[in-house]
Amino acid sequence: MSHIHEAIDYVEFPATDIAATKAFFEQAFGWVFTDFGPEYTAFNRLDRNGIEGGFYKSPLRSNSDEGAALLIFYSDNLEETELKIMRCGGLITKAIFAFPGGRRFHFTCPSGNEFAVWSEA
Repeated sequence: MSHIHEAIDYVEFPATDIAATKAFFEQAFGWVFTDFGPEYTAFNRLDRNGIEGGFYKSPLRSNSDEGAALLIFYSDNLEETELKIMRCGGLITKAIFAFPGGRRFHFTCPSGNEFAVWSEA
């Protein structure tokens, strides 16, 4: 993997349940994981496109209402992605809504971290 000078390179999230969180992102987004002991796991995509990061064992969660940054995925088919997230155990916290430039929804993973997905259409 090449790194880009002064670009965001890695992101870390808390996880109350690392195993459930890993299973969710494996099923929903095709992420792969490398464990570094029982309290940390690193993630990336099989195709190596996108940001890499990790989950660390913690009772905390990342939520934009509490001031955390919101990481947003892109989807070519918003409704399909929303259904997949629900099937994989994600909780939709904000239903699909329009905003200038497209539509999006918010969800939480099994550890309670908030993410969003957007689409141009």
